[in-house]
Amino acid sequence: MFYRRKVILALLQIFDRKIDKISLQKLLYLFTKYQAKPEYDFIPYKYGCYSYSANADLTSMVNKGMLSETTSHFTSNETTDYFKTLKADDKKIMLYVKDQYGKMSADNLMKHTYLNFPYSAINSVKAKEILTTEQFEKVNKSRPKSNKTILFTIGYEGISLEEYLNRLLKNDVKVLVDVRNNPLSMKYGFSKSQLLRYCNSLGIEYVHYPEVGIQSEQRQELNTQADYDKLFAVYCENNLTKTTSSQEKILNLLKEKKRIALTCFEANICQCHRKHLAEAIENLPNFKYEVNHI
Repeated sequence: MFYRRKVILALLQIFDRKIDKISLQKLLYLFTKYQAKPEYDFIPYKYGCYSYSANADLTSMVNKGMLSETTSHFTSNETTDYFKTLKADDKKIMLYVKDQYGKMSADNLMKHTYLNFPYSAINSVKAKEILTTEQFEKVNKSRPKSNKTILFTIGYEGISLEEYLNRLLKNDVKVLVDVRNNPLSMKYGFSKSQLLRYCNSLGIEYVHYPEVGIQSEQRQELNTQADYDKLFAVYCENNLTKTTSSQEKILNLLKEKKRIALTCFEANICQCHRKHLAEAIENLPNFKYEVNHI
């Protein structure tokens, strides 16, 4: 079993095996804030800090019969002492979280996280209701905003879905432009239908231009930078010269929305075709904007 799932089961265990859904997300968030390497990352969502990945793990454990779920609560069906399986530091953190926050209601936990981590509340439907005007203003000030027109690029290799989405949010990206030829991924959250749903849930538009991608069969035996460079030389000659209309559409989208991001897999921009696509767009007539690889 994944260690992160043991953390969830241990948290449920020390709270008498039942926690309401909002409180569970908040308690897990506070737990990770004390970890040197957090088990989960979180995005600012409808009720504040939320982890899609944690929710996916919870759903998986429900499907396996380890947990029961109602509209408002998760309940553990496990008899194993998962708390004992945690690392020593994580045991201390979990007990501290229970001692400090265990008696708080869901609303109080929300308010606590909003006050101490205002960025987590920027998309909250409850923030204005449970915070004072002054407190709510701090949330608004935490909302990333920019009127500068920038063409971003981003890869999702090596980071969680939540970290990826936070990079988009913190750079005030308005539209995610998927430039993969085949927008499927074994990594949770990054297949087209998932990414579309998660982006839209945060107010980020999603569009897909498969024609500017590289077909999977061309991406074999890429062991060195020289291998990548050969692939991109072919891509620049055979693809970019024939997809000018798509590049112009992306440029027009940039002009309209001001902050868009080209996305593909690779973390290293020098090993991803999005670098060369961005350069091709940058070389179009009337391009006078910044390019930023995030």
